[in-house]
Amino acid sequence: MVGLLLELQKRIPDRWFLRRLLPATLFVAVAVVGGGQLGQRHWGDLGLARDRIAGALRWSGAAAGDGVATLVLVAVAVAGAAFAVPFAAAAVGALVSGAWPWWLAPLGRRLTRWRVRRWVPPREAGVEAVRARAAGREWRAARLDARRARTASVSPGCPTWSGDRLRAAEERVGRATGADVSEAWTRLLLAVPDASRVALSDARDAYAGACEALVWSAAFTLVGIWWWPAALVGVLLWTASWHSLRRAVEELCRTTEAVFALQYADTDPRRPGGP
Repeated sequence: MVGLLLELQKRIPDRWFLRRLLPATLFVAVAVVGGGQLGQRHWGDLGLARDRIAGALRWSGAAAGDGVATLVLVAVAVAGAAFAVPFAAAAVGALVSGAWPWWLAPLGRRLTRWRVRRWVPPREAGVEAVRARAAGREWRAARLDARRARTASVSPGCPTWSGDRLRAAEERVGRATGADVSEAWTRLLLAVPDASRVALSDARDAYAGACEALVWSAAFTLVGIWWWPAALVGVLLWTASWHSLRRAVEELCRTTEAVFALQYADTDPRRPGGP
């Protein structure tokens, strides 16, 4: 049995095993033990959790059939969660990138207007930071500096920060190379060298991984309805995932711009050094 598991682990890609199967196993365990066995009343009773788990794993006589059936159901739940997360992450990725479906368009317009009202030009934020620092308000000055660093120089045009960043990168690529990112993406992947293709793949994979982490955070937060420590885990995971998503978006934009610039500099005969 151990040999079979080791061989299975060799054949499963590390990305799928570490990013989907293990989180799915942890999620199902938290949902079954925390939400299904402990609940809010006995949320911290580790002895009760240990007894329940030991009872479920104690197979003998007629209980063996029930134990096997329970194990099969848990395995099905783990596999279902692992396979469902990529689809949910794709939906999250579409929302994060600003590609909202038509039935969410009114909400998207409201969010865009709200972001426009809150938007402060980076230069104004920098001036306010200088004034706050001169008045001895270091905490406010640091917060304004951080806001200035992550604020775009133009007014928001999408419901999300990530959508604005991605569209700004597409516009910069269009101005620099004359190419449309959405139309030339597949052709670019087939034409670029292996190093550039790996860089693009890693950047895109980091973005997808951040979206999957957001899905897991929402799932753990939902389990918090029945077992509140899961909600705490979900909130912490959401915070970390949100920061990871921002870093992934920035890296994806930088990598895409660099690869397009290199490829079109090599292939465009109008550019110096082109064929």
